[in-house]
Amino acid sequence: MLRAIAGSLYAKGVMTRAALPEEIAAAEQHLRASDPRMAALMARAKPFGPRAAVIVRPFDALAESIAYQQLSGKAAATIWGRVRALYSGRKWLDPQLVLATPEEKLRACGLSTAKTAALKDLAAKRIDGTVPTGAVLAKLSDEEIIARLTAVRGIGRWTVEMLLLFEMGRLDVWPVADYGVQKGYGKTFRKRKLPTAKEMAKHGEKFRPYRSVAAWYFWRALEL
Repeated sequence: MLRAIAGSLYAKGVMTRAALPEEIAAAEQHLRASDPRMAALMARAKPFGPRAAVIVRPFDALAESIAYQQLSGKAAATIWGRVRALYSGRKWLDPQLVLATPEEKLRACGLSTAKTAALKDLAAKRIDGTVPTGAVLAKLSDEEIIARLTAVRGIGRWTVEMLLLFEMGRLDVWPVADYGVQKGYGKTFRKRKLPTAKEMAKHGEKFRPYRSVAAWYFWRALEL
């Protein structure tokens, strides 16, 4: 789901936490002052515009992200719809039920053996508390959240960064390995070669503590 969320939200230009107006103003002022080329991008791009907050349920978000991994949106949506149909009548997934579901049933929905194992591991780690509730998650730092959630089989740093940025609205997330951010940065600053993750980590320092907003503008740069 997070890949699909990322794609749709890049296109719509929204994030799922309502940042305060003063936060947005401070972020944009800081970014414009960081470099004239950044200011020029921001002048041309669609203005940063987060929308109202939503309830974040890490278990459900990550379960869907597992189904979407390495698949096109349509194919993944079909598979995820079949998985959800196993638990019809429930708004939210129950990790106990997921853990109790025979692997054959999950694979019959179209999940691979690896994704089935990842979904089962996610359910087990939600039950033991490794994957916390949204309320607990909100109290943790970005790096604490990354450490907790990447303990789940099949969940990497990028997936958690998208959760932090798009669903939790954290303002200083810097996905250095994201191709879109790398390409948008390279386009903005006229780099001949695509910046590496290591180079992006260094370049991002001047955008602290609003690197999420900077990333959003680099995604926007690809539309110009």
